[in-house]
Amino acid sequence: MGKTAVKIKKWIENNKVEFFAILFILLVASYFRFYRISEYLTFLGDEGRDVILVRRFLVNFDLMLIGPGTSIGNMYLGPLYYYFMAPSLFLAGYSPVGPAAAIAILGVITVWFVWFITREWFGKYGAVLASLLYAISPTVVIYSKSSWNPNIMPFFSLLVIYSLWKIYTTKKYFWLLIMAIAFAFVMQSHYLGLLLAPVIGIYWVLAYLQNKRKSKKFIIYSFFSLLIFLFLMSPLVIFDARHEWQNSAAIKKFFSERQTTVSARPWSALPNIWPLFTNIIERLPAGRSVDFGKWFSLVLFGGVLWFFSRFKNNFKEIIKSPYLLLIAWLGFALLGLGVYKQHIYDHYYGFIFAAPFILFGGISQDLVNKAKIRGIWLTSTAMVILVYFNLLNSPLAYPPNRQLQRTETVAKKIQEESGNERFNLAVLAERNYEDAYQYFLEKWGTKITDIDPQNYEATVARNLFVVCELPAEECDPTHSAKAEVANFGWSVIEDQWTIEGVTLYKLIHSDEL
Repeated sequence: MGKTAVKIKKWIENNKVEFFAILFILLVASYFRFYRISEYLTFLGDEGRDVILVRRFLVNFDLMLIGPGTSIGNMYLGPLYYYFMAPSLFLAGYSPVGPAAAIAILGVITVWFVWFITREWFGKYGAVLASLLYAISPTVVIYSKSSWNPNIMPFFSLLVIYSLWKIYTTKKYFWLLIMAIAFAFVMQSHYLGLLLAPVIGIYWVLAYLQNKRKSKKFIIYSFFSLLIFLFLMSPLVIFDARHEWQNSAAIKKFFSERQTTVSARPWSALPNIWPLFTNIIERLPAGRSVDFGKWFSLVLFGGVLWFFSRFKNNFKEIIKSPYLLLIAWLGFALLGLGVYKQHIYDHYYGFIFAAPFILFGGISQDLVNKAKIRGIWLTSTAMVILVYFNLLNSPLAYPPNRQLQRTETVAKKIQEESGNERFNLAVLAERNYEDAYQYFLEKWGTKITDIDPQNYEATVARNLFVVCELPAEECDPTHSAKAEVANFGWSVIEDQWTIEGVTLYKLIHSDEL
């Protein structure tokens, strides 16, 4: 038995209650993430696009230099997430459930990581509370059950933060290399990961200043960590260089045309900080309860003030405390999100998912340390209320969307009706497009063809299959302005079917009548 195994065994023997507590929490986390995952996972156009590209990489070895596009700004992320998806898609026999399961596994690991960090920073009691809440939080669970590039950000952003802590407190500079890898994954999951950069910069300076005698070693590790980061980001740069720097131009435009995206004045974020903070607390640890979220925000804010009141005359103790790292992590997130002028969705918080849970764990541990009996009563009462709201709004309390099964069933009907002939495809929907259906049609070897207006004769087929996910009375496939329909030309309906609430049309050209 190796030294590590011996240490783990000894730790379990000495901490049996805590071991069974975290084991129970991990089992709960696994249940919430894996229960009927194939029916709950999201599988729309974006997910279809991702598996199409990754399957082409695995089957045809088409290297990927860019990742998904962003929802605004016409910018592209790097391809790391696609390479992350590849092993699970292959092992699952090219089923989209494979990458979703990989995200679920990463989600369970993140629960353990929340416990591990909270325990190291604050103590056992707070670690159990923080990790249990994180395991059942509806928002966290939703983004731990589907394959999507932002869904890896909670783990890797937490790894960035923990790496900074180890660099600063232990002077083990190989953590700089780990941080560089983790930050590259964060940046290629969502560009909001940039808001971790100020925290990285501050703690890099603090680590350098506190250990000047070994600064040469520190600088060498910093240099190699920068090289690793640049190497992992290089595919995106290569793609950009090959395509006239269109991504760089889009990023520049995003920040230069600030009237609709971001404000150049940091102070404009100040009025938004408290509403943003309450929204983060409401959507994450408070289980999506608006009213309780507001009260709980006050509790956590009071805990932060309490921290500063304890060390108000001791600056050295403040900068050595993990609370300062948590506050910096949340603070720069609030400032950055505060200058953003567009709607903020839940997944935008991915890079700070773990922060409020760890903060609650730390405050709970401090209360128990200061006033044991009263502290346990107060934190236990808060925990019961939090668990109630988190379970009340759990995604498992609602029937599954069965998007994957519906998509596969409709695609199977298209395959059957196409008769092994070439065909075109269009999807009419509010929040979906062709790629989800196209994935299965490509996988099954059908002759699906995209219409190219510049090569019309070679790409237009006899049939156009139109999948309408709108209410039946709103479906008018022959007169839709969507490019995939308009490019087909004048058409009439040859046949139609209703499949699991979706209307499928088979169109032919008008001149064939």
